[in-house]
Amino acid sequence: MGKIIFFEEKNFQGRHYECSSDSAELQPHLNRCNSIRVESGCWMAYEKPNFSGYQYMLHKGEYPDYHHWAGFNDRIHSCRIVPSYQGDYKVKIFERSDFGGQAIELMEDCPDLRKCFHNGEILSANVMEGYWILHEHPNYSGRQYFLHPGEYRRFSEWGSVSPATGSLKRITELN
Repeated sequence: MGKIIFFEEKNFQGRHYECSSDSAELQPHLNRCNSIRVESGCWMAYEKPNFSGYQYMLHKGEYPDYHHWAGFNDRIHSCRIVPSYQGDYKVKIFERSDFGGQAIELMEDCPDLRKCFHNGEILSANVMEGYWILHEHPNYSGRQYFLHPGEYRRFSEWGSVSPATGSLKRITELN
């Protein structure tokens, strides 16, 4: 279990909403989100309802304004807890949609996909084990995309508008 608290105002002020499970729609509880406190667990917060739009990985701690979670605005409309995981990690990434073309299997973090795979363009992926964060730029920066075990036949299935990626990291810290 985890616990996350969303606040309408900066510095944990104003109306707030506590959440301890996935929520596809936070709008009935809050008009905007300017600060977040993660009391336990690891969470993905989403800009839009139904786990879409910009995605933000949130670990235990305090985020006094949206810049502290690398937010683009004060909108958080859904959230998902990242399940606890203790096993191995394995993801296979492909240069073409539907698992076509050149492929590489990763079991460790990769800070610069451009150096190890097809100029960093990933058009499909198969997450076989573990939970991963795909980043838009090298060194784990830019937009984030949560990858849970399963098949992603095209980059739009993980929420991206482009196959360009920069880095890939295992989600190992869940406190």
